[in-house]
Amino acid sequence: MILRRFFILIAALLFAQTAGAEPLAKQLFGAQKAGSTQKAAAFGSYSRGCAAGSVQLPETGPTWQAMRLSRNRNWGHPEAIDYVQNLSRFAAKQPGWNGLYIGDISQPRGGPMTSGHRSHQLGLDIDIWMLPGDNMRLSRSARENISSISLRRANGAYVNGNWTKQHHAVLRAAAKDKRVARIFVFPGAKVQMCNDEKGNKAYLRKIRPWWGHHYHFHVRLNCPRGSKGCVNQDPPPKGDGCAEAQQWVQNILNPPPPDPNAPAPKKRREYVLADLPQQCAAVLQSN
Repeated sequence: MILRRFFILIAALLFAQTAGAEPLAKQLFGAQKAGSTQKAAAFGSYSRGCAAGSVQLPETGPTWQAMRLSRNRNWGHPEAIDYVQNLSRFAAKQPGWNGLYIGDISQPRGGPMTSGHRSHQLGLDIDIWMLPGDNMRLSRSARENISSISLRRANGAYVNGNWTKQHHAVLRAAAKDKRVARIFVFPGAKVQMCNDEKGNKAYLRKIRPWWGHHYHFHVRLNCPRGSKGCVNQDPPPKGDGCAEAQQWVQNILNPPPPDPNAPAPKKRREYVLADLPQQCAAVLQSN
């Protein structure tokens, strides 16, 4: 079976070379239907890497449901799967919640995705819906069609009426897990948490404002121990980050004038297999 995968990969590469172009990494990794039979490991960085030995989050658990099953992106490092299950048990204890709705984690072998995310390539990024998980018996069809809810107002400067104390509690618990590197959420939510938190605010350092992230929050885990080829993101700046989040809000409400000397944004180049860590070829070839 390993030889068969190897020859399929070589055939794809030869065909692409004959056609005058290398296949894109997202095509190679997006075609994989299951994780590799290797020891769990992450290779590369969150936006340029792959994942060996990923495991699949069960579609339905007592306190979670994986959403958009047609995407086949409910795969991740075992630490990520354990994290989801653990946080979902906490969420299920919140009034009005029975668990969590889980969005994208990663493709079966990580790598660049065919659509959507630039990150989520190591099996260590997790999107968690803002919609309270009240029904843990949704059908496959419902999971394709139901939508999350937005919590933002004024383009992300403030939270709206959908924001609850339970969202704050879930985000606090999510950030306090030592495995977490950072959590991305829209600026208004971070400021609201800064204003409402009456206890120790140290965990807020991990909660970082970022564009979007009002239908879901994005958890990023640190590289697990033993993943020597995994590259951690630089740690967040010191402090709770509340002043910086408030500045984001001020910039939303009163946008600074555009810089006339700012260079035009460059179009991002699509990666080919050679752009990824060398271990990623073995991840693709593995049974």
